[in-house]
Amino acid sequence: MTQRQQQRRWGTAVVAGLAAGVWAGAATGCAGPGNAAEDARAADPVETLRRAADALVAAGSSKARTSMEMATGGTRVTIRGEGVYDYRRQLGRLKVVLPQDPAGASEHRPIVELLAPGALFMKNRGAGVPADKWVRVDTATLSDGNLVTGGATDPYAAAEVLRGTRTAVYVGRDRLAGTDVRHFRGTADLAAAAKGASAGGRDSLGAAAKGFATARVPFDVYLDDEGRIRKVRHRFTFVNGRQKEAVAVASTTLLYDFGAPADVRLPASADIYAGRIAEE
Repeated sequence: MTQRQQQRRWGTAVVAGLAAGVWAGAATGCAGPGNAAEDARAADPVETLRRAADALVAAGSSKARTSMEMATGGTRVTIRGEGVYDYRRQLGRLKVVLPQDPAGASEHRPIVELLAPGALFMKNRGAGVPADKWVRVDTATLSDGNLVTGGATDPYAAAEVLRGTRTAVYVGRDRLAGTDVRHFRGTADLAAAAKGASAGGRDSLGAAAKGFATARVPFDVYLDDEGRIRKVRHRFTFVNGRQKEAVAVASTTLLYDFGAPADVRLPASADIYAGRIAEE
């Protein structure tokens, strides 16, 4: 078996394991008055949103909160994450918390995730992985490009999806966590996003464009007056590998405290698990 085939199997196991664990366990402020001038950038929503990822790079870093809601077969669960992200290096660290079982009888240990160009590292993955080891997955081998697999969408990938904006409208001014923002609503195309993405995100978004049930991604996004994303909500649809059912996913990313320290270090090769991941 080639290394790429092994990574693909690992990726499949990660998706199946996370989904199995989840399924088994199973803000905005008031809109302000219209501004006569509003904002020159709101006059061309499509181009404004295509540049949103660049504004994050200019900002350098931020803290992030994520929420991923999954719904299938009448079951709905939410996975939450929190951490920091360095947009210039495209490195992030999140602590992802899975929901409790319905009876509350057991708790899932938080999964620590490191996000890097083309790679996802996970600790506390379970499924036979030693507690002191990391699992590494090549995100280009995942059918969703890691927009869904880790239970949290990579914040920079969430921004780069907007590079594929096809249609968008300016909804109006709003206020979010004490910050004045501009609300936009639109649709992005993952294939177009992949073409316009950074070198580190191109292959992953390309994989998502081919692997999702549709490459069309509806979204709502809120930008501050510097063009930085404060909140973005994407709606994805993919097919659960085990149950072969369509899964509706709403992924929300909140970005705040720009310039916060984000010292993210990837694990040494000796700390990466090289064995097979058991299905949970």
